[in-house]
Amino acid sequence: QLQMVESGGGLVQAGGSLRLSCAASGRTFSDYDMGWFRQAPGKREFVARIISSGTPTYAGFLKGRFTVSRDNAQNTVYLQMNRLKPEDTAIYYCAAKRGDLSTVANEYDYWGQGTQVTVSS
Repeated sequence: QLQMVESGGGLVQAGGSLRLSCAASGRTFSDYDMGWFRQAPGKREFVARIISSGTPTYAGFLKGRFTVSRDNAQNTVYLQMNRLKPEDTAIYYCAAKRGDLSTVANEYDYWGQGTQVTVSS
């Protein structure tokens, strides 16, 4: 079992920045690909992914505003979010999986509890 705890969410004005963290424990963190997803009313979507070696993948709508990174020594994955927009408002979740690369939420095995991000206009 891999346990994950997200932090860093909050209320920010449009154009501002937040940095989300996801601290993992319980298994060998570096064995897992880590994903960030977000849930808004009626919609869950892939945001970013970083594989164990550090290569990232981003959702197309981000257009360079977010950066995902990981520190395997600290068992933590990060999501730096810049130039935030009101439509970025959502609960953000980190998730973990092994095996084939994926941007599909249902294919991830472990999930954190989520952290709320609210962007005001």
